[in-house]
Amino acid sequence: MTDTSHRSGLTDDIYEKLVNDEDARACKSIPESACQEVSGNFLKTLLSMFFSKLGDALVNPKITLPWLMQSVGAPAWMLGWLVPIRESGSMLPQLAIASVVRTMAVRKWMWVLGSALQALAVSGIAAVAFFLEGSIAGWSMLALVVIFSLSRGLSSVASKDVLGKTIPKPRRGTLNGWAETAAGLITLTVALLLISGVLGEGSTTLYASGFALAALMWIIAGGIYAGINEFPGETDGGNNGLKEAFARLSLLKTDAPFRRFLLSRSLLLCSALTAPFIVVLAHQELDAAISMLALFMAASGAGSLVSGRFWGRFADVSSRLVMVRAGMMSAAVGGVIFLLGVFRSEWLSEIWVLPLLYFVLSIAHQGVRLGRKTYVVNLGEGNKRTDYVSVGNTLIGVMLLMTGFISLLEPLIGVSGVILILSFMGMAGSWMAIKLPEVER
Repeated sequence: MTDTSHRSGLTDDIYEKLVNDEDARACKSIPESACQEVSGNFLKTLLSMFFSKLGDALVNPKITLPWLMQSVGAPAWMLGWLVPIRESGSMLPQLAIASVVRTMAVRKWMWVLGSALQALAVSGIAAVAFFLEGSIAGWSMLALVVIFSLSRGLSSVASKDVLGKTIPKPRRGTLNGWAETAAGLITLTVALLLISGVLGEGSTTLYASGFALAALMWIIAGGIYAGINEFPGETDGGNNGLKEAFARLSLLKTDAPFRRFLLSRSLLLCSALTAPFIVVLAHQELDAAISMLALFMAASGAGSLVSGRFWGRFADVSSRLVMVRAGMMSAAVGGVIFLLGVFRSEWLSEIWVLPLLYFVLSIAHQGVRLGRKTYVVNLGEGNKRTDYVSVGNTLIGVMLLMTGFISLLEPLIGVSGVILILSFMGMAGSWMAIKLPEVER
């Protein structure tokens, strides 16, 4: 009994230090019974998010996955579909997934299942890299990325519900911020090891080993998440399957704040879509050595490290303003790249310029992600939150596939021109977000 009390006291102390609030256990947006478990659930959720985000950093469709596919000799055209498949695959089926989730009083097990399946898919990618090459390796990796993405859809729907049931509204942004900061620190550390040469020269074995390590991260994350104390919640509305799921699309007509949020979120996809085009520019202007991979990994990790806590705390004050300012920052990065390409193209051949711009874009992307994730969780309660997440992610998946065709303009207007179009999207998304209602009240 003494050991249990000691662990509980230690957990409370750590929690209060992380949220930096003397009244850290006060909560109004969740039941009193769940409120008593907040400190433990906060730390378990944080740890599971840290390990899953570390896995994400190691399996980055904008940086590490293209490098791995290139190392096994996969056709270059396949690389252009990594981000659309990885992102849309996890979103398109969420209407159907939500119909199953709504029948579950305790929903953490759906997240655990998704984490386990992601680990299996990433393990498969590592195996392909070890034993296959050429087109067959590329096709096999794309197929495994599809499985990986669908598995993420299971976790995505469940995670928003579990977060809304176990963590009070004023702490959700802070939680996401700490997770991004911790994962960014590890990503930056790995990048610095690559730059120093401690991990050896770039090779298929090195890349594949990183993916095997990522699989282990998702296994650990699932084990921790299983320990969250989630109290049973609503289970109504899940018995009519897909018919009921598609009926929830009526939210787009009847719920004006949600509709405007989706429009803004769609346009703010620019922060994710711009990233691979910066990497393409680096390939064109510089080289594809392990040092360049490490520089972009370092930029991504440093962006998360320096901005995660800031965006998280800002989101607890106004997730709407986080989306506005992060979207404007993303648009500004694209504008700078376009102007450099037109007036100072020689600057793009400097080894520090594109990684530096990628670093700023990473900061902006973290803001967009944290802002929209916090906003949608705080916008709804109970099964309505499930509907928001599933409908929103399904439609965003469609938008991702559509915006993927923007790359077809590259032969006509160049990479810089494509980035400029994405910047205009970011400006429009920020303008839409300004008109959203505040939900952190």
